[in-house]
Amino acid sequence: MTFTEELRGLRGLLPLRPVTSLTWPADALAARRLTDSLGAQGAPHRPRRTFSDLLVFRLDDGGSQAAVVKHPRSARAAASLAHECEAVRRLHRDERLGAWRRLLPVVKQRRLDGPLPLVVETCLPGVEADVLLRRSPELARRVTESALAAIRELHRATGRTEEVTARLADWVTPRLAVLAEEVGWCRRGEGAEALVAVREMVESELAGRRLLVGWTHGDFHPGNVLLAERPGTLSGVIDWAGAVPDGPSLLDCHTFVLTMRHQLTGREFGGVVADVVRRAGLVPEDRRLLAGVRALPSGPRAETVVTLLTWLWHVAGNLEKSARYARSHRWVADNVVSVLGEVLAHEGEVPAREGAQSARSGRRAP
Repeated sequence: MTFTEELRGLRGLLPLRPVTSLTWPADALAARRLTDSLGAQGAPHRPRRTFSDLLVFRLDDGGSQAAVVKHPRSARAAASLAHECEAVRRLHRDERLGAWRRLLPVVKQRRLDGPLPLVVETCLPGVEADVLLRRSPELARRVTESALAAIRELHRATGRTEEVTARLADWVTPRLAVLAEEVGWCRRGEGAEALVAVREMVESELAGRRLLVGWTHGDFHPGNVLLAERPGTLSGVIDWAGAVPDGPSLLDCHTFVLTMRHQLTGREFGGVVADVVRRAGLVPEDRRLLAGVRALPSGPRAETVVTLLTWLWHVAGNLEKSARYARSHRWVADNVVSVLGEVLAHEGEVPAREGAQSARSGRRAP
């Protein structure tokens, strides 16, 4: 084994979350330099690294509203920030949203070129839902219902119900390509076979269906929802880096419900999804929550397939944001291999449409 191979192996054993005690000195210095470059008078508050290669801190210089500074630490993070700024700009200009726009951050400054790239946003009030729920898990249902109701307002304001066959390739193919490119296990053998199976399952089950298509957040989970002091009242929705104007809107609701179950049970997100595939349907409580906001497709096979599509958007989005995910053997095993293994084990239980290729034939779907 070469030194490079050994180094890659060691990287794969490192924790996915940056260790704050080790990164704090460098992060504090970087935050101070960024603050000085803005000409701000205040001190940066609690700089922290995120999973997606951002250094984030709050800045209060005595003005009327505090700001959040985001500094990309990689080219991928800079690209994600650029996409987020454009999505937020378009949403603020969309008159159909009306008062809903109060939930959006406002981009005050965008400087993504040069040695100190950054984005400055208004600091929305409230606390992240995942933080609140760690303290008060009994609020889970109230928080979930409030979050689902709020995001469905966005969907209904910007969406239209349409037959989605022509959109499936755009929703699926680029994200499957991300997995094949970033995760070595997905490039050959059972991994590649499972990706073909996912594509065939989604296309065979969703082709011909009429779904709500509109602005979709793309990463709508408790960590991206802010709650006011009164529990269950939304005060903001953040991190729009994965937002698209023509996505399958029900995915936001499925993402929230699945990540909520991940948080409350302590299981990996991939384990929650693998259970749905193994069970061939959602658990009754999640089904009721999604049905309550009309985000539940009809039929248990559709529940499984929409769950797989939600998983695909989630893991592909993470892999695009940061190389840390693909380097983590544990994350890949728990969130990619576990799900695709269940797909291969159960693919025969989801019949393909007439003329669809068999995933086990080794041929790629058209």
